[in-house]
Amino acid sequence: MKQLNIRFYFISILILGLVMFFVACKSPALPSSRIPIKDIQLKELTKAINKNQLDYKKFRSRVKTTYDNGKRKQQIIINLRMEKSKSIWMSANMIVPIAKLLVTPERVSFYEKFQKTFFEGDVSFINQQFNTSFEFKDLQNLLMGLPLTNFNRGRWETISHPKYYILTPKSNKLRFRPTFFFDPNNFLLLEQRFMVKGSINSLTVKYLNHQKLEGEYIPGEVQISLFDGSELTSIKLEYTRADFPDRLSIPFDIPAGYQPIEM
Repeated sequence: MKQLNIRFYFISILILGLVMFFVACKSPALPSSRIPIKDIQLKELTKAINKNQLDYKKFRSRVKTTYDNGKRKQQIIINLRMEKSKSIWMSANMIVPIAKLLVTPERVSFYEKFQKTFFEGDVSFINQQFNTSFEFKDLQNLLMGLPLTNFNRGRWETISHPKYYILTPKSNKLRFRPTFFFDPNNFLLLEQRFMVKGSINSLTVKYLNHQKLEGEYIPGEVQISLFDGSELTSIKLEYTRADFPDRLSIPFDIPAGYQPIEM
């Protein structure tokens, strides 16, 4: 990747830096509890988790974003707009807009005003670079505090813990091994971890300070930590002024005269 302005890289890392770790009839309600229920049936636990997951169509929020790689720490404000299964739009601001990004299930597009550069490409280029099975919904789930895995697929097991329900796959053959931590009181996802087989590389995403919005719970803060074996990079997203609007505009036009860059 060519050297980018740090402000621009700060936004694009959300798309490019995290996806390398992605893998690819009503039942009785499970009661909530302040502590995990011992010997809980896996089937009932996953049904309760699925039933209580966030359901939305459109979402927007002001996001205070802090990037820290141990050498440089920087804050920026991002206006985030999302339409479920259709688009993710970000506008980064430092008093005035400095960069915009639009991701759809097919395309990744962004531009920045300092160097007057832009990029447009197929989403598949991410999977080609990192040998992953990234999907658009994975990124939306990561931002909204939802698991990056479908618990109805594969074989899962619970790990006993005094404070959380913990789910992890039974298979030891996965290249990226996930572990999920859920609140026993409301079945909200509190943390998801991904370990790279045969290495100490890891991705950890924590969801803190959940807020109730129109009957749905969204994380007030998302903490993303990426360890590549030698360096730790962290991104903190703090959601404010969040809502689920009926209508949502997604303005995105690359200005004339901007120069393309290659990834």
